[in-house]
Amino acid sequence: MDPMTIGMTAMAAVLILLALRVPIAFALAGVATVGTFLVYATRTGSFMPDRAINPTSSVLFSNFFDLVHSYDLSMVPLFVALGNIAFYAGITTRIYDAAAVWLRPLPGGVAMASVLGCGGFSAISGSSIACASTMGRICVPEMLRMGYDPRLATSSVAVGGTLGALIPPSVLFILYGIFTETSIARLFLAGILPGLLSLVGMLLVIAWWVGRNPAAAPRGEADGSSRRQAAIAAWPALLLFVVIIGGIYGGIFTATEAAAVSVVLTVAIGFAQRRLTLEVLWRAIRESLGQTAAIFLIAGAAKIFVSFVALTGVAGAVVGWVSDAQMSFALLMLFVVIIYIVLGMFLDPIGIMVLTLPFMVPLVEGYGLNLIWFGVIVVKLLEIGLITPPVGLNVFVVSNVVKNVSIDKIFSGVGRFLVVDAFVLLLLILFPVISLLIPGGW
Repeated sequence: MDPMTIGMTAMAAVLILLALRVPIAFALAGVATVGTFLVYATRTGSFMPDRAINPTSSVLFSNFFDLVHSYDLSMVPLFVALGNIAFYAGITTRIYDAAAVWLRPLPGGVAMASVLGCGGFSAISGSSIACASTMGRICVPEMLRMGYDPRLATSSVAVGGTLGALIPPSVLFILYGIFTETSIARLFLAGILPGLLSLVGMLLVIAWWVGRNPAAAPRGEADGSSRRQAAIAAWPALLLFVVIIGGIYGGIFTATEAAAVSVVLTVAIGFAQRRLTLEVLWRAIRESLGQTAAIFLIAGAAKIFVSFVALTGVAGAVVGWVSDAQMSFALLMLFVVIIYIVLGMFLDPIGIMVLTLPFMVPLVEGYGLNLIWFGVIVVKLLEIGLITPPVGLNVFVVSNVVKNVSIDKIFSGVGRFLVVDAFVLLLLILFPVISLLIPGGW
């Protein structure tokens, strides 16, 4: 059996295992291990398993060891811890509190505040699913109590949660940077304008929705003193965002150093405001350890799988097929969009990224495209996948939090936001300057 056949069979096996709901880490690592063993065992033309044991073990352990000891990967536990500690310190929810007080008198104001709150939460936690889960518990019950249309109340949080994929710091950008060997700091900066553009698009959808149906979002009231108090209370979240983005953009910190400084600052603020105790801090650290272990396991399995794909030559063959087809830029991007949208309907974002990058990166490089720009496109597509039926993870997260609103109603509301997301994606593809203006390279 030649390496190409083994590689293609392995790809089919991974897709089948994922369809059967086998965890992505076990599917990738298991298939890659068996595939690597078969490649080495059949290299001489006959099956010789004794000659495959040592090289297979070397490939597995060296790739996992190199990844876990990567300096860039050290920012993952830091940013995960930052999000959890900031949540328990009450920092991540104060942007929503401030926005809700200020925007409550406007049509759809609380729904807009939910999106803004999700953006603020994402700017600190870097996790879309954690954002949807947390903000769903806070925002949706309040909107339903005010008489909001359940579709608007739930969908605004589900789509707002996707901002965690683009607005830095983003775990997806970190993993993309590690696997493509591109600057994570530049990726963070590249996500700012696309993230803000997506945010504005969501706010416009809410304004249009409420403009057509004012009954979908009754207005509330707020007094001047509560507005001032809410705005002042949001300062820790704004400070952390300035430290992360300002520090990286100003060249003061690397992304990893910015994460470390932000964690220390968050702990200090939490204890100073008496919102953190040693018991609560330990709870946040425990949760961070569990989440980090899951991410590391997936990333390690992906690294092994990438090595296996390179060994079989499948990635090079795919690039050759596309080159021979002489696809135009438009057809190439259409191909990329279709692949990610289809996979996004069934798989989680990290799984999609690690599964596709071994093939997509050589393809993009062959066309001479900017990998920073392509990273933004990929993350935007993964963001769309979080709310695309039939398996939009953010939709299911919100549905689990809000028991009295059916999934079909949430998807019905999300559909209106998907139109604007598609338009934003088109702008990002046609005008790379949107992504490359801040990090440079345009």
